[in-house]
Amino acid sequence: MSHLSSRQSLALCALLAVVAAADAQISLDAPRGGWKHSGGESAQHLQDVHYPASRVNAGGARSSDDGGELGAAIRGRIAGAATAKARPPQLLVVNGVAMPLSVTPDGFFARPYAFPPGANSVEVRSADRRQVRRVNFYDANPTRQRVGLRVVLSWDSDMTDIDLHVVSPDGQHVFFGERIAKNGGALDVDVTGGYGPEIYAIPSPPHGNWQIYVNYFGAGMGAYGEAERQEITIAQVAIITREGTPDEKLQVFRVPLRRPGELTLVKSFVYP
Repeated sequence: MSHLSSRQSLALCALLAVVAAADAQISLDAPRGGWKHSGGESAQHLQDVHYPASRVNAGGARSSDDGGELGAAIRGRIAGAATAKARPPQLLVVNGVAMPLSVTPDGFFARPYAFPPGANSVEVRSADRRQVRRVNFYDANPTRQRVGLRVVLSWDSDMTDIDLHVVSPDGQHVFFGERIAKNGGALDVDVTGGYGPEIYAIPSPPHGNWQIYVNYFGAGMGAYGEAERQEITIAQVAIITREGTPDEKLQVFRVPLRRPGELTLVKSFVYP
């Protein structure tokens, strides 16, 4: 009940920004229209983004205003983020799911995200974790569609390509080569560098056995020109069911990956 009460209390304010450091050097830009549902269409898209049926700005560089039916761009800048190799990297936390955050040489970041209706939180932390910028907001738009199942894949080695594969009970396989399924599920973007994330979402998941895989596709060159492949890359898979409801459940799995080409079953489960 305490979790539910916390979510309900956020409805009392439309926007609450919390800066956890008095001299914070992290800027977190509000989407056009504020931290809530935002309409419109961006002029810049590096690739289509599906949540499903959503088209928002994608990319790691600073860009124009975001748009999209169901999404918004999480973007901003971490001052001094690229002055040294970030070990650990900067961190993005969305609704309790933490994932490494890629930034440009100037410290800018941008990541599309489709927020569920109700209470949401976005937090950015610097590599040393001393600087934090957090925004809590409540989206009461009645037209927003809840996500019955969301799967978020991220990993801990830069310039590495890890792919998310989701097989639903009706036999549909969503991955980078087939990002939209007939059952309403979709993979938002295919991240081929950085730390991810790749996000699968479906409003009404079919009942039955689901399988979540990750594939270590390969590694490239890091931001400083060196070979970035680590001996072990840790893939993190967060599985969220009934998102934004009192029955919401979050499970996080971490899987070590050692060689490009590895296909690993992370979780097999029955929904609901």
